[in-house]
Amino acid sequence: MPSVADWLVRYAPPARAVDWSILVVVLFSTASGLYSFTVGRPDGFGWLWVWSHRGVGVVLVPLLAFKIARVRQRLTDPDRWRRSTVLSIATLLVASATLATGIAWGVVGLVWIAVWPLLAVHVGLGLLLVPLILAHMNTRFRLPRRRDVADRRIALKYFGLLAAGALAVRLSDAATRIAGAPGADRRFTGSKPSEGEGNGSFPVTMWVADDPDPIDPDRYGLRIRGLVDAPIELSYADLVDDPATTEEALLDCTSGWYTVQSWSGIRVGDLLDSVGTDGSAAYVRFVSVTGYRWSLPVEEARDALLATHVGGERLAHGHGAPVRLVAPGRRGFQWVKWITRIDVREEGDPAQWIVTLVSGFD
Repeated sequence: MPSVADWLVRYAPPARAVDWSILVVVLFSTASGLYSFTVGRPDGFGWLWVWSHRGVGVVLVPLLAFKIARVRQRLTDPDRWRRSTVLSIATLLVASATLATGIAWGVVGLVWIAVWPLLAVHVGLGLLLVPLILAHMNTRFRLPRRRDVADRRIALKYFGLLAAGALAVRLSDAATRIAGAPGADRRFTGSKPSEGEGNGSFPVTMWVADDPDPIDPDRYGLRIRGLVDAPIELSYADLVDDPATTEEALLDCTSGWYTVQSWSGIRVGDLLDSVGTDGSAAYVRFVSVTGYRWSLPVEEARDALLATHVGGERLAHGHGAPVRLVAPGRRGFQWVKWITRIDVREEGDPAQWIVTLVSGFD
């Protein structure tokens, strides 16, 4: 009687097609995952891009099964090992761990592994998988042939794999809703709710190495400069004593959680009106005491909030006190904490992506 491995070998697509399909699935899943990881509000085809991440990712399971079934004898027989075998095993382990952490995140609650949330571990493994699989394919580089992809039966097999992936995602979503599992309340970004009000209701997270000492409110100053008519520096008292604007906004952190809170502070547009802006002003850059920064188009920035309070409480240091940016529709890493400077500019700041990797390091 044929074993499961024999059955997989018999019904799998051609070997080269499987190998290249694994690469395509990994690259697509990485790109779509990074899209949902960085975009707070997808528009148009963005929704298709985000939701297909899970369906296509599931297709990696049978593709790996086909691959393992085909090479199982080379992996289990040490006499047949070559220098590249270690790379092959490492690639398989990372791919399996990426799938496992992604599936687990859909079932469990907010879980941390050491100091990293499970979602961040999944993302990190996925990014590591890309160079590993490229290096692995380079050891046995073979372009697919026409007969590997042109047969109608092969096309039907791939259609079946994609359909099975989509069905698995739908069934998984239905099961988590029925069971009331934590994954049922996920946003498209993968984030899960953190409940409560005020400072204690959501985790304190630091981006990269951003971990400054607490800022003394009595010595705090917020400078507004650039393409403005009257550059000024505001004290914390100036910001707190002004009539506050309060609005409800959703903060979605890349650590894998989101929270809906009532934020109070000063509308950025009101500050810009008070200093006057040049007609060429197109972007507003918010700069942290750590050097971290992010820019918003001026019209979007006008609707943002410089928050001093959350849930009726003064912001805690870990949440960005004395002042943090509240930018609805943006991911949490764009809600700059500990703001000490606002620059009104004619152009954006492409270097801000680099700063997200190095800010806070001395």
